[in-house]
Amino acid sequence: MNMQRGFRDKLENYLNVNQNFEVQMSIDGKAVYDFSCFGVDSNEKLSDDRYMVFYNQTSSPRGEISYTSQHNQAKFNINLSCLPQTIKKLVFTASIDGAGTMGEISSHRLSVSQNGRTVLELILRGEDFQKETAITSVEIYHKGVWRLATVASGFNGGLGDLLRLYGGQEETNPAAIQQSTSVSQPQPNRTTPTTSPKSQTVFNTTPASPAHSTPIAPPASTSAPIHKVSLEKKLQNGAPKLISLAKPLHIELAKRNLLDCVAKVALVMDISGSMYERYRNGTVQDIINRVLPLAVQFDDDGELDCWYYGSKFQRRPSINMANYQSAVPTTWEKLMSDLGFLNNEIKVMNDVIECYRDSKLPAYVIFITDGGVGSGDAMKKLIRDSAYYPIFWQFVGIGQKSSKEKNFVNKILKSFGSTYGILEDLDNLEGRYVDNASFFAIDDFREVPSSELYSRLLNEFPTWLDEIKAKGMLS
Repeated sequence: MNMQRGFRDKLENYLNVNQNFEVQMSIDGKAVYDFSCFGVDSNEKLSDDRYMVFYNQTSSPRGEISYTSQHNQAKFNINLSCLPQTIKKLVFTASIDGAGTMGEISSHRLSVSQNGRTVLELILRGEDFQKETAITSVEIYHKGVWRLATVASGFNGGLGDLLRLYGGQEETNPAAIQQSTSVSQPQPNRTTPTTSPKSQTVFNTTPASPAHSTPIAPPASTSAPIHKVSLEKKLQNGAPKLISLAKPLHIELAKRNLLDCVAKVALVMDISGSMYERYRNGTVQDIINRVLPLAVQFDDDGELDCWYYGSKFQRRPSINMANYQSAVPTTWEKLMSDLGFLNNEIKVMNDVIECYRDSKLPAYVIFITDGGVGSGDAMKKLIRDSAYYPIFWQFVGIGQKSSKEKNFVNKILKSFGSTYGILEDLDNLEGRYVDNASFFAIDDFREVPSSELYSRLLNEFPTWLDEIKAKGMLS
């Protein structure tokens, strides 16, 4: 089977996980390439440096992972059943020894074989990368059962970046090299180099403070928060009618260490025909009122990017503290008619992706719908594809049980399956580079306490944020 970026499946669907198998890696290019396997623990750290298998350490302690290589090719022999329980993931990487970038390669091939038969294959080209000097190709990880995921993500700092990502440190100090090579017994937490030309680098996997490198998030600051003006003061000065929202939001942000978070915030608002009552009774305006403080907190400009969508979509002027009370236009009925009365999430999602795909900041997209979500396969593809961009989708369903119209619509929709379609299955959506989407439903948005609303809105966003930083998706 030919794998693509984002592929994720149970390994047992392709081979016998209780028997040895091989992972073969090669790169066709002008540089010299090194291949490594990191055996990491549940915290994704190389807590036992004996499970970093590469040119200087060609076998793990009991031979569960062994390494052989020749010119720009490597083969790892794997026996998962013999790995200690502390090893939860095997990460297969490639890096450049010397000058060059991964964007200059002709091809990178990784294959998984058992008993002489190739069962999985990944082929990447130079155009899949840019200036990266190291890449994570594939991960084999244990989550109930052994699974395989293709990553194909790059780092700008070579093998040193990879080592720091997993809790180690790259040393090039000649004294350290001399000390390492002069002892007769291997030191704890140190991989002793061989006498090959590459032995000029010592890889000390004792956890250390990471040097500057692209994929490593900076340590938590103990200094004053980035936002010198509190949210409460900002709202007091700019939108005093929203001041009551500052405290419940502040509490939830503090719980999740998000007080210093800087991000773009967007609101995508359903304006299809079934939303008529929500516009008429003020629910949509209440949604804008309660989402805006998130943008005021996260975005330096205090702007909430905004889209309305039905059969078509329209990007609206950004919402801020000066104009939020007119964000629902007085001519909303005409806008509803102009955009069409049905749902087409795909068109508006494509526009949101185009807006944020190259963003230097994470984009937190709050997507409001009252149901009737269609195009399930197309939406799955968009969510999987956008997992490679700094975009988090927080879908919120707002079906009011008190609305006779909504109950009638729900009955029709449920006769065809689910009110919210694919959104209700987001937690089980496989094949994503990172878990980039979440969903919850609210019966009546206006009746939900602000503390509960913010808790639910911020539930999965911090986890995604940590994951994309760890994978080097943000500089």
